Amino acid sequence: MKKVVFLLMMMTVLLSSCGEYNKILKSTDYELKYSYAKKYFNAKQYSKSATLLDELVTIFKGTAYAEESLYLLAQSYYGQKDYQTASQYFETYYTTYPKGEFTELSRFYSGYGLYLDSPDPRLDQSQTYKAIEQLQLYLEYYPQSERAEEAQNIMFELQEKLAYKELMATRLYFNLGTYMGNNFQSCVITAQNALKNYPYSKYREEFMFLIIRAKYELALVSVEEKLQGRYRDVVDEYYNYMNEYPEGNYVKQVTKFYDYASKRITDAY
Repeated sequence: MKKVVFLLMMMTVLLSSCGEYNKILKSTDYELKYSYAKKYFNAKQYSKSATLLDELVTIFKGTAYAEESLYLLAQSYYGQKDYQTASQYFETYYTTYPKGEFTELSRFYSGYGLYLDSPDPRLDQSQTYKAIEQLQLYLEYYPQSERAEEAQNIMFELQEKLAYKELMATRLYFNLGTYMGNNFQSCVITAQNALKNYPYSKYREEFMFLIIRAKYELALVSVEEKLQGRYRDVVDEYYNYMNEYPEGNYVKQVTKFYDYASKRITDAY
């Protein structure tokens, strides 16, 4: 019996709440609507606050409520984890109010939300690039902010994700070998570009290893006129690797490549 009474009470509260919300939606008292939008926002009922604020930000343009309502709209979408829409509204806010009360927060959350929404490395990384761009702008505007270190760390994390995506492509090219083309050369080019773009990546050693390994495989399948040049490429990459990683994870393998190539270089070349 107590459970039935409790359920009836809960249903009454919910119906009352829905009735209140529907009345507010239909109201033409925009200041009242705004007070309820803030009430719903503070209660973390972000879907309701966003619905009300979507209408009010247009109506409030040029008024005393315009700035705050736009920021709350962005935060309402953020609260719903619709980070892409939230980022767009945060960007609209700081563009419209470059010296506004919430400008610093808007610049930060514009990038932070996209970071939270950044996809798996195997997927398109447009969102990741956009997040890095927004956080870089934040750091340029607020280098001494209490959030600066966090923003910097997030950027490093996102760059590592991009580096890992390039590493997966590099590995794939190597594994494809000479299947339907010279994939070893594509492996080398992809790895070299990754080293330029992400010079401090934790994957740097593997990129360097894949370069020498691919060049070694290229030498093995090379035509005669290119053979000596490719042997020398292997030797050069061996020294590049050993200079950086004299006690690296791949020393045995690269030494093997070096020994093979160096013994086959002729003085006549």
